Amino acid sequence: MRYFLELSYNGKNYCGWQRQDNAISVQETIEENLSKILNQKTEIVGCGRTDAGVHAKQYFSHFDVMPKSTEGDILNVLPGNFLYRINNMLPNDISIQQVFEVKPNLHARFDATSRTYKYFIHFQKNPFLEEHSFLLSNKKFDVEKMNRCLQQIFGEHDFHTFEKKGSDNKTSICTLENAFFEQTETELVFTITANRFLRNMVRRITAAFLMLGLNQLTEAEIITAVLEKKELQVKLAVPAKGLFLWEIKYDF
Repeated sequence: MRYFLELSYNGKNYCGWQRQDNAISVQETIEENLSKILNQKTEIVGCGRTDAGVHAKQYFSHFDVMPKSTEGDILNVLPGNFLYRINNMLPNDISIQQVFEVKPNLHARFDATSRTYKYFIHFQKNPFLEEHSFLLSNKKFDVEKMNRCLQQIFGEHDFHTFEKKGSDNKTSICTLENAFFEQTETELVFTITANRFLRNMVRRITAAFLMLGLNQLTEAEIITAVLEKKELQVKLAVPAKGLFLWEIKYDF
């Protein structure tokens, strides 16, 4: 039987979602506690990878369980006190919101129809935002120009320009559904939705368009780089802590 977990996590203390040999991941932390509750080795499959330090407001994963005998039926664990038990065992920076049964062939990663990320930037030092937002003192961004340029790369494109070098993706083609910046007196928030994302793609797009908004890159340079799959000189580095996987959609 296949179940979906809906969860959220603060990525500060993890090497990312995916299990690794030399560091603690979100996946490993959940798998170890899930296996204890179910009394069987249980592996989970996530809806995608998040890098070290990246957070998730909404994340989905799936796992399979083999029903036991009626006397110790595993199904009695899941519907009743499962959420209470798993959340009690997990550290405070990981929270499971719900668990629900799905069709046996529904896949948390491959069947997701869209993914939305948000990147948060604040303009004044604030100890309550330090772990979840990027401090930039310059707030004179040309947001109108940034959004106008973004609209020119909506749709299906090869986004190799914004892919981390050495990535092992079979294809760099993604469909960008929507993307925009919103600015207030205190913060700048970037929202982007696509059917899939490449490694480091969101942070690299964020950095490039911040440079555009500060007149350190031109619209023509960005558009040409995307359409012709050229390298783009992006000198601004945006840290992982400002990035959130915000929403995942499925056709349940």
